[in-house]
Amino acid sequence: MRELDPEFFSAHANRTEIRKRRGRLKIFFGAVAGVGKTFTMLEVARAHQAEGCEVVAGLVETRGRADTAAQLQGLELLPPQIRYHQGTRRAEFDLDAALARHPDLILVDDLAHTNLPGSRHPKRWQDIRELLDGGIDVYTTLNVQHLESLHEDVGRFAGIRVWETVPDTVFEEADEVELVDLPPDDILARLHEGKIYPPEKAERALLNLFRKGNLIALRELALRRTAEWVSTQLREYRQAYAIREVWNVDERILVCVAPDARAKRLVRAAKRLAASLHADWLALYVETPALQRLSARRRDGVLKALRLAERLGAETVTLSAPDMAEAILTFAHEHNVNKLVLGKPGRKGWRRWFLGSVVDSLISQAHDLNFYLLGDEETPRLQSSAPSPSKSFDRQLVEHKYGHWLWSLAIPLLLTAIEWPFRDLLTPANILMFYLLGVFFVAIRFGFWPSILASLANAAAFAYFFAPPIFSFAIAEPENLAGLAVTLVIGAVTGNLAENVRHQARVAESRERRASALHRLSKGLAEARSEREITEIGVYHIHAQFGGRNTFLFPDRNGRLHYPNEPPLAISLRGADLDVARWVFEHGQLAGRGTDTLPDAPAVYLPLNGSTGTIGVLALEPVELRRIFLPEPYQLLNTFVNQIVHTLERANMAEHAKEATLKMQAEALRNSLLSSISHDLRTPLATIVGAASTLETDAARLEESSKRKLVSAISEEARRMSDLTSKILEMARLEAGEVRLNRQWYAPEEIVGSALRRLDKKLKARRINVRMADGPALIHVDAVLLQQVLVNLLDNADKYSPPELPIDITIESAPSGVSIAVADRGPGIPEGLEQKIFDKFFRVHAESAQSGVGLGLSICRAVVEAHGGTIRASQRSGGGTVVQLHLPMLERPPTIDLEEKTL
Repeated sequence: MRELDPEFFSAHANRTEIRKRRGRLKIFFGAVAGVGKTFTMLEVARAHQAEGCEVVAGLVETRGRADTAAQLQGLELLPPQIRYHQGTRRAEFDLDAALARHPDLILVDDLAHTNLPGSRHPKRWQDIRELLDGGIDVYTTLNVQHLESLHEDVGRFAGIRVWETVPDTVFEEADEVELVDLPPDDILARLHEGKIYPPEKAERALLNLFRKGNLIALRELALRRTAEWVSTQLREYRQAYAIREVWNVDERILVCVAPDARAKRLVRAAKRLAASLHADWLALYVETPALQRLSARRRDGVLKALRLAERLGAETVTLSAPDMAEAILTFAHEHNVNKLVLGKPGRKGWRRWFLGSVVDSLISQAHDLNFYLLGDEETPRLQSSAPSPSKSFDRQLVEHKYGHWLWSLAIPLLLTAIEWPFRDLLTPANILMFYLLGVFFVAIRFGFWPSILASLANAAAFAYFFAPPIFSFAIAEPENLAGLAVTLVIGAVTGNLAENVRHQARVAESRERRASALHRLSKGLAEARSEREITEIGVYHIHAQFGGRNTFLFPDRNGRLHYPNEPPLAISLRGADLDVARWVFEHGQLAGRGTDTLPDAPAVYLPLNGSTGTIGVLALEPVELRRIFLPEPYQLLNTFVNQIVHTLERANMAEHAKEATLKMQAEALRNSLLSSISHDLRTPLATIVGAASTLETDAARLEESSKRKLVSAISEEARRMSDLTSKILEMARLEAGEVRLNRQWYAPEEIVGSALRRLDKKLKARRINVRMADGPALIHVDAVLLQQVLVNLLDNADKYSPPELPIDITIESAPSGVSIAVADRGPGIPEGLEQKIFDKFFRVHAESAQSGVGLGLSICRAVVEAHGGTIRASQRSGGGTVVQLHLPMLERPPTIDLEEKTL
């Protein structure tokens, strides 16, 4: 066993902790209806009940089968929820009753069922997920054709499209899957006996899904899907317990791709082997520091081999590591690979003995793996039949390296010139150390082979200028000869190590650049909110990292791709081929330049594959194909695209959620408005109509006092209606921003006095207590609007408090501003509604004797906030309500100069 991976162990511990809090899900899985999933589920549940487990049958579909119905005997049945849909009576699963009952285990048949419109969740698997979150264990059933990833394949060969599906993630997250299986002949026999469907329905089934070939195919799919689920469980277990040894429980093949002519042959051989064994297979390329020095043409060969493996169905992986054999073994053990496909060692004879080979290292270290070696063919080294666009680059690279060889000769000559004046002071060992320092410099700066040349040049210079006899290549003293030989060996070894360090530093620098680019993209996307902002950020960062113009194409309402109405940036691509883009959008596959599909197109087209399908296409006109299609850049580009797609989906979901929220708020506001207006306008209208009708018909018989009362009632109710209408219009103006504040300096007591005078008739029988602090400051406000605020507060206090109790008004001043409080001795505000009462059309008691549409306090809040102040309501000590508003002092009040009287 190896050491535990801290990150995986932490994630595994978190998942385990979550599973402890959640209920356990067991799926009884089958190929088709009639294999006995429900019967087996009931049988297992009854066994658990016998052991003392509290079992409830939430919803079990017996479908008229007597043996299944018999299994329900003795189990507690949860009453179904009876609903009517399109004139039919339907029994649905009652989720709320199940959560309230909260048994140890509940049985809910048919995981893929679609709930009736108006249910809490559209699908039954979502109901079951809520049960699991509530800590209830669930048993359920599922047929293989209802899995989201398989229903289209089943529809193609069976001729029947299944519309009720379950996401594969629900199946994969199950704690237990039990396969319920029957041979096709037994299923057909049960169908003929009427144990699956009634006779009239059975005849149709025999002509469609229940043909023997379909049953065999469905059975294979169910067996495979169950095996995949078990394989996932095994892989998680091995990772959790850091098990390195290969367990030969299934066949898994790994082909190791190398930059030579056999790469494609290896891939095809691995595909044939995987097909013959019905096994999963992977293609791996390990890039070591030595392979970093390969020409672009040979690295392109690796890319083509990996893309061939992808087309043939393999999972491709690219790793960077200093030791290829160790990286391959680690990967094979982590993925439980038991067969390796490799090419025979390319080194022969003494080179293989002296330098070794990856194949020999793997065979000597891996005793639990089987090896398949592919021999050589009479083929030349990897080359292209067509001129490669990278040849010019290779030529430039070779020409550039001529300078490396010149420096390898120049540095030993320079060191010789420096050491020559001190030849009598330095010992041969010291001189050799100076030469060794030059080798280090050449190795770090120019690479391994230039360092070898520098070592040989150092040996020649030392022998000719410093080793007796000088000016001769002969070395007379054995000590100098041994020192020179040791120096050559040390120079070669250290040169190789230095170059490896240099290339590892380059790899680390490249990774840092990619991580930094990805961080910048993620940071920009995190701040984006609209689709336009996201595409602008995507276009900019893709251009900065990969070069070339690019653009994002999205479908219109008719599903046809189109350019953005306005190009996000000047670097956006405007010459994309929309026909190629439409093909990519429809098929969800890569196409365009450098690919095997429509390669004559000038740009590369990548599908934007999201969680719900392809949402658009990225068109990228590359400056250089190698900047995109080499393994590491290609992985980075895919990561960029995935980040952009996820952000687009997040923005779309946020927009949909916002629209849904606005619709809900508008609907709630409309309902509140209609409810309030219908109540508060109906009452005065009824009074006006009744009084007017009485005056019209009985005016001659009525006394003058009665007539005055009726006229007074009409007048009062008309004022009420006018007041209600004014409040609605005033609220609309405030929200539309049409009201402009006319600020002037006023004393607070003047505004309070004006509000009291407006309500003089209404409050004449009420005692009003006004308390003002000494010397209240002037306030800079719109007196008309603030007076309306006080009128609304006093009117509310009068409505909702007994008439014999007083209303208290308190005015307090401070350097920060002025506070005005209106307090009553009424019933008060229910706890938790202190802020809710300021919402439009909200009333504590929707239907009450008190009139009003619930806009008075909303207007108060709007006016106070327009002044930059705050308003809040609270419970009054001893009973009642206190509404307090605070108006900040934004400017210093003017000073009043007293004129001196002259005598």
